[in-house]
Amino acid sequence: MSTPPLSGGGVLTGGFTKLCKGLAVVLVGGHIVVQIIPTASSYLALIPAKTIPFAWNLITAGYIEQSVHGVVISTLGLLFLGKLLEPIWGSREFLKFIFVVNFLTSVCVFITAICLYYITRQENYLYMPISGFQGILSGFLVGIKQIIPDQELPVLKLKAKWLPSLMLLVSIAASFFTADSASYLPTLVFGAYIGWIYLRYWQSKPETKLRGDPSDEFAFSTFFPEFLRPVIDPIATIFGRLCCGRRSETSDEARGYTLGGEPLPGSDPIEASRRRERGARALEERLAAERLAAAGRSEESQRDAAENV
Repeated sequence: MSTPPLSGGGVLTGGFTKLCKGLAVVLVGGHIVVQIIPTASSYLALIPAKTIPFAWNLITAGYIEQSVHGVVISTLGLLFLGKLLEPIWGSREFLKFIFVVNFLTSVCVFITAICLYYITRQENYLYMPISGFQGILSGFLVGIKQIIPDQELPVLKLKAKWLPSLMLLVSIAASFFTADSASYLPTLVFGAYIGWIYLRYWQSKPETKLRGDPSDEFAFSTFFPEFLRPVIDPIATIFGRLCCGRRSETSDEARGYTLGGEPLPGSDPIEASRRRERGARALEERLAAERLAAAGRSEESQRDAAENV
């Protein structure tokens, strides 16, 4: 199913969900708190040396932006990506995705910081305050890859399925030229990976009573160019089994979309195609509604101008 290009002013204005607006208030409020009370970041941001006993910072760190540009990017990313994802996933699943990705990303970043300290003996890895919504935004891009992979972005002339890969490539390249890359790069990498694991293995599908998306189009190797996939697939299988155990083995067995010789309902190419069609249809309906509203406002303004003349 073809999808409309993301163009026009309608898609950029309005239509934000109540949940996304509420989370945006949390992000802005968290930023204001750490600006008014700078010491609050010591308790709310992820500081590996203080995570024990302040374990709650594994949850709070994701909602604390310490810089103005950080809170602006995170708020806009939440609103615009959320307006695409939440109507398709549902508010409950959307909120669950945010919580799980945020928490597990923080856990992975914490473990990475501890390992880097023991490897390098540099204490800055223990006391660097790490926070921000970027890990969840990274996971959102993986969600965009899943629901509208073939949607072309007009500015970049790039399909949406490459957004997570492009973001990670740019971030890794930028890390070579920035001194504080440890404060954001692990969060972005783990956010994308945990987001993929959640959508691949854990996301609830009420319509099929199954979990995850075992389709080949959403395999981990699809984040990489075609020529690298024969190398990536075996490595991804090993990591998948380490992270997800038997659930990953089941997905590998379901490469042919069967389980124990029986078809795996909801996991065949038809279900994958339906999922993408739902995403494309939701996007198309939202664009149409916003264009109609914009046209109505334009006609009203022209009418008012004519009356004033």
